[in-house]
Amino acid sequence: MAKAVKKQALGRGLSALLKDSVDDIKSVKDKNADKVVGSIVKIDLSSIEVNPFQPRTHFNEESLRELASSIQELGVIQPITVRKLEGNKFQLVSGERRFRASKSIGLKAIPAYIRLANDQEMLEMALVENIQRKDLDPIEVALSYQRLIDEIKLTQEDLSKRVGKNRSTVTNYLRLLKLDPIIQTGMRDGFLSMGHGRALISVDNFGNQLDIYEKIIKNNLSVRQTEQLVKSLREDKSSSVSSSIVKNNNEIPEYIKLGNRTLTDTLGVKVAIKLSGSNKGKITIPFNSEEEFNRIKKLLQ
Repeated sequence: MAKAVKKQALGRGLSALLKDSVDDIKSVKDKNADKVVGSIVKIDLSSIEVNPFQPRTHFNEESLRELASSIQELGVIQPITVRKLEGNKFQLVSGERRFRASKSIGLKAIPAYIRLANDQEMLEMALVENIQRKDLDPIEVALSYQRLIDEIKLTQEDLSKRVGKNRSTVTNYLRLLKLDPIIQTGMRDGFLSMGHGRALISVDNFGNQLDIYEKIIKNNLSVRQTEQLVKSLREDKSSSVSSSIVKNNNEIPEYIKLGNRTLTDTLGVKVAIKLSGSNKGKITIPFNSEEEFNRIKKLLQ
């Protein structure tokens, strides 16, 4: 109980100072700025507005309820970060989940670090802080990278240094934004991994991308299987069929061509058909692992 009382008392003096001098603190050079900026201060939730630069667009309701329950039991362990606006108003830099959860259980105030920043600095801080989070989906990360490039005017090289990632990693995320919006939504909803997305990037036509996307979902294709399917479909259809169907100088029946395409699309692997006589032949279905073998077997049952 003693610890809880001590925790509640933290920053009380600074909060009083802030209320008395808030209009006078507009930069780090102003009087009392050094006592407030960078310190943990209790701030009324009603005086904080949501960050318009927030790159996160989806908040899991169940996760928020769990966080709210934790805050109700233990308090806000990690302070949020805000920037000071005109008057006694503040804007979130980071910590919107904690902010939302605290409001949902009726808290009146929340511990916060105060920073001074212009809009460009605010955007950069919010984006970089959120990029470091573990639970952002690949599209959220890609959109954050793109905003840093467009609005902060960073090059990919500068961006890679700012976020602590290899340039190739940054490039791979940005390329995901070339995917059909429906596929981007599928990645955000967890139906596809970043590996699936990277495999689909090389397919220029959105219609073809969506066709492969549907096969990935329907057949639960792995990243490797998706890469093989993309490679197969990118090849010229006639040469693809010719290379996978072998027959000695005889015309390939149309039903064999169509059947080969259907088997390849359905199984997610490049099926080979070898003809040995009139309406006779052999179908070869390749696999690269026990997991892939079992997946194909299940499809054939």
